[in-house]
Amino acid sequence: MKFGRVALALAALFSSTAAQAEGWLRVEGTKIVDDSGRPVILRGMGLGGWMLQEGYMLKLGEVGQQHRIRAKLVELVGEERTAEFYRAWLDNHTTEADIAQMAAWGFNSVRLPIHFDQLTLPADKETKAGTDTWHEEGFQRIDKLLAWSKKHGLYLILDLHAAPGGQGNDLAISDRDPAKPSLWESEENKRKTVALWTKLAARYKDEPWIGGYDLINEPNWSFATPGKGNGCDETESKAVWELQQRITAAIRGVDARHMIIVEGNCWGNNYKGLPPAWDANMVLSFHKYWNRNDAASIADIVKLRTSYNRPVWLGESGENSNVWFRDAIALVEGEGIGWNFWPLKKIGFNQPLEIAPGDGWMKIVAWATGKGPKPGAEEAFAAMMQLAENSRFDKNIAKPDVIDAMFRQPRDASPKAFVERKLGKAPTTIRAVDYDLGPAGVAYGDTVDANYHVATGGERTPWNNGTTFRNDGVDIAREADGTPYVADFVSGEWMRYAIETAASGRWNASVRVRSANGGRIALAGKEAAVAPGIGWQNVAVGDLTIGGETDALILRAVDCSDCQVADIRLEPR
Repeated sequence: MKFGRVALALAALFSSTAAQAEGWLRVEGTKIVDDSGRPVILRGMGLGGWMLQEGYMLKLGEVGQQHRIRAKLVELVGEERTAEFYRAWLDNHTTEADIAQMAAWGFNSVRLPIHFDQLTLPADKETKAGTDTWHEEGFQRIDKLLAWSKKHGLYLILDLHAAPGGQGNDLAISDRDPAKPSLWESEENKRKTVALWTKLAARYKDEPWIGGYDLINEPNWSFATPGKGNGCDETESKAVWELQQRITAAIRGVDARHMIIVEGNCWGNNYKGLPPAWDANMVLSFHKYWNRNDAASIADIVKLRTSYNRPVWLGESGENSNVWFRDAIALVEGEGIGWNFWPLKKIGFNQPLEIAPGDGWMKIVAWATGKGPKPGAEEAFAAMMQLAENSRFDKNIAKPDVIDAMFRQPRDASPKAFVERKLGKAPTTIRAVDYDLGPAGVAYGDTVDANYHVATGGERTPWNNGTTFRNDGVDIAREADGTPYVADFVSGEWMRYAIETAASGRWNASVRVRSANGGRIALAGKEAAVAPGIGWQNVAVGDLTIGGETDALILRAVDCSDCQVADIRLEPR
């Protein structure tokens, strides 16, 4: 990627679209525009984990679907207390504070993944076939989210993430029970899906801050071999298109104005067999995970945009490193394509907000995945309610490095201080983990900085081996007391630390390091030996001249196989 030219183009694009959009979103040729006809680049996050829990977001990937997670919790604390936990989870996970912060960061949209069971009963639980029981509480939660979105200037995109019966063989994403008929195997599930969208459209038809209706998230179904495969080899996917046409017709019976967003088979990416455009206000969504961020990776969808004369939207992406985020956003915005990343928050380190699980929840995880004893009911319930509380915005851990990668770095590749620091007359300690914000090759250098396993066909590749604190290639671990440090600092890797000084001065520098094998490091070009050992040691680097105004130190692993770094200490001479 010719990143300098792309960054300049994006800066111009961002300045033209940064102003708040006005009124309804609609399709105009291959663009999404607002009421004034101004092009809108959607920049958003998905609220994954709120109305629909996927196991991996709770460290329960081995358990998988939400109904299986719930069954485990019922086994621990009973149905009544499990219901209390889920009420608390829904009350806390997403609040106005989340939406306000998203707006402050620069997002202009939010995608709501809906589990159908928040709004209606499953078909097999209706007392009479062909009828629909509606859950007003679920609709009221959407009403509240819409009010917050409207107040803070974010378009709300409704996404049916878990359709009745489930829409694919990737079970967790739609909470599918493979023992029951899928969406594609049950006419009643299809009917209920159409009825649900009709109900939603009737309720929100006059709301301009509803950005659009994302009809079915990530269909992934092989019709030639039901129950196996994810639809990537399908050449027609006729049922996928027919159902979305049917939903569109039902919506248009009550709502003529909102954008319709459709998705192909194969997790939204297989558009083979797509019929001619069946709606004038229609957007094609694609999803992008773990592949390269080059023109070839989006060439097919860009070509389809032109031939189909409809806008395309990156409706879901993420779950990768900051480098990958920055490159993906630069790539699609360079083509005038908006994006929505996934998710806003979860237990984990690579999204804008992190939920701290608590020790009690991790005991539940250990038991549920067969790695620990069963907690007692009281202990388990306390842990569940603590997790629900920790999901609330004021308890979340913000990730400024992720936000910087999404908003500043696609337009500005320069390094920026992660922690502002000014050298004065007192000694200064710089934590190793507080290296600068910025892309790989600018703020740091590491042997692995992203996961490209879909492109390589290999295993998933961790970038930060410790999966904590920051979302770059730098490997970070924690001491028993939670203190973070740089781990796996190996030959050729480096980190940059911006420093402000009033004037040039001389400093004695040392680095606190440990390495079982020993090695050599360098600070500001001055090398020093690291003796073998298991404990932390202060390695004297010597006399450095630093300043004035803004300067920077580079810490480099010259010859290390297992070096770990805690901090840099500077003492004025």
